[in-house]
This record gives sequence, structure tokens and C-alpha cells, in this order.
Amino acid sequence: MTDNNRLLMELERKISAINREVINPVFPDLGVDDIKPVMESVAKSRAAYLNALFKIVEAAKGGIPAAEHIQKLRALRMTYEEMVAAAQALETAIQRDYMDVKM
Repeated sequence: MTDNNRLLMELERKISAINREVINPVFPDLGVDDIKPVMESVAKSRAAYLNALFKIVEAAKGGIPAAEHIQKLRALRMTYEEMVAAAQALETAIQRDYMDVKM
């Protein structure tokens, strides 16, 4: 193993330890029931985004959707994408053992 590889492995361990030291204390009693509302909110933001799409298409009656409808759709997409990104960050933190989750 080269010195660079050893350095990278040590760096990875340090980063993991730092993340756990910083993140885990913020959520000391996190349980599966605490995570469920987060996932429900992500699903609701997805549903709102998709629902708006269908309403916009219906309102356009085969034509091009109105600019104000597209602006609303864009805002809903941004909300949905941010919710998904945050949920993925939570999943990653759990997978990498940065935080404990009680069953």
C-alpha cells in the first residue's frame, strides 16, 4: 500500500469520526418513528409536484402551459428536489454510522 493510500484511508477515518462527533449528539434519541414524518413530507412534496404537472397540462388544453403555471411548477420542483436531497443526506448519515437510530 502506498503512502498516499494510507493517508487517504486515515483521512477517511478522521472524516467519519468528525461527522459522527458532530452529527450524532444533535439527534440523541432519533428513532424510526422520528424519521417517518420526514419521508412522508418528501412523498407529499413529490405528490404536489406531480399533481401540479397534471393540472397545468389540463389547463393548457393541448397547448403550451402559461408562464405563471410553469413558475409554480418550478417552485414545487425546487421544493421537491431539496426535500429529496435532505432525505438522501439523512440516509447517508445513517448508512455511514454518523448517527444512531433506535428501533
